Amino acid sequence: MDARLDYFSSETAGRIFKHIATSGRIIKDSALPTSTQELVALRVSQINGCAACIDMHTKEAAAAGESAVRLHLVAAWREATVFTEAERAALEFAEQGTRVADAGEGVSDEVWERAARHYDTEQLTALALLVSFMGLVNRLNIIARVPAGDYQPGQFDH
Repeated sequence: MDARLDYFSSETAGRIFKHIATSGRIIKDSALPTSTQELVALRVSQINGCAACIDMHTKEAAAAGESAVRLHLVAAWREATVFTEAERAALEFAEQGTRVADAGEGVSDEVWERAARHYDTEQLTALALLVSFMGLVNRLNIIARVPAGDYQPGQFDH
């Protein structure tokens, strides 16, 4: 299975992807805990149905020491006992921030307040940027039908 588009061979995409990659690195280097970032990236990708990003973030999280049990339960985090209250708040924030058409108001005040109990302003900013960033990347991959399964941890670290 081949992707419809090869963004890496496009002059236009190449120019834009430099900025996208830089944005991703800035978010990755933010004060938001790495494990939370991977769980959120995985959940947003699951909601959006981006196989390439599910592949990437599952493998990146595992390489960073995340357990298989927690990775398998991200899709059903509400019923799982393996996530901290902070992670649960971030996952709920991610879901509402991703399902803006379904959630009506986007991230509700209640969800924002729960997240704000666990994350400072800088971390909340990073969380909002991560959810938005993942939406962009998910859509690019879905539109191009980028296949999943071959990602190697660290593949895009330059």
